[in-house]
Amino acid sequence: MQLPPSLREAIDRELEGTALRDLAGAADVLSQRYRAELRDGRLHVNDDLAARAYLTTRLPATFASISAALGAVAETRPDFAPQTLLDAGAGPGTAIWAAAQRWDSLHDALAIEASPVIRAVGERLSHALAVDRTAWLTRRLEDGLADLAERDLVLLAYVLVELSPSMHDSLIKQLWRLTADTLVIVEPGTPEGWIRILGARDLLIGAGAHLLAPCPHHHTCPLVRPDWCHFSARLPRSRLHREAKGGTVPWEDEKFIYLAVARQPGIHPEARVIAPPHGSKAAVTLKLCQKDGHVAEQSFAKRDGASFKTVRKLRWGDVLLAES
Repeated sequence: MQLPPSLREAIDRELEGTALRDLAGAADVLSQRYRAELRDGRLHVNDDLAARAYLTTRLPATFASISAALGAVAETRPDFAPQTLLDAGAGPGTAIWAAAQRWDSLHDALAIEASPVIRAVGERLSHALAVDRTAWLTRRLEDGLADLAERDLVLLAYVLVELSPSMHDSLIKQLWRLTADTLVIVEPGTPEGWIRILGARDLLIGAGAHLLAPCPHHHTCPLVRPDWCHFSARLPRSRLHREAKGGTVPWEDEKFIYLAVARQPGIHPEARVIAPPHGSKAAVTLKLCQKDGHVAEQSFAKRDGASFKTVRKLRWGDVLLAES
């Protein structure tokens, strides 16, 4: 998943003059905080160097995963054309960029971010956005959202992981109240991230939300730990990205889990592929979460003809339609 050229150019301008050694050190600190899921009262991005490290190493990954989640929304709701958006815990506005690339109908976005540093970066980046109006609020989500108006699309990306579990339900309820149409939540693709998504899923189903993705059903999740639901988005690494992270390969796989719900139902597939497919030229086996609420492995052989030609193209996270 490539960044839009205008965003890539805006990021490059932000990084001008930054020493690689400083950037690599800040990126390492940032990575350790995210991996440890630290909630010590400090903002992860609390100075200019941390913000630049985030732009280099985290923004491309979160853009890829959010884009994949929004792609699933578009697949189940092909008629959805949001005009207004709320990005809660926006960081540098990554989710707004992903949504604007997906839907050219978007013309009004509101970003809420607690860190003045990353907010300032996001505001500068947003000057290159193809959105008529992008407004920013510096606010902690813990302080409430009661004064805000409904938006067609509401996004909460990589935020629950940073907040105390005691406030998750309250925040999700507030965001659902502000959702005129569709709410999308994205979390790291860890077992803990999956548990947070399951909690949001239960709460939102109870509130009358229709599941759009990734679940093809409203039943209890059939997976049992140590298994867990998650997906992967591959993104190309720039030279600076590789050097800042000490990597050698020109790509990175971002593991993520998401939940998309709406005020009205979408298209329900027969199943979703929830693991990397396994196979050869003669056969392919898919791990499927099915619309009946069960998980099963299903094999397709070359002799199956058209069905085999269809399913062999499917990737982790794709849906299986009835005619397949």
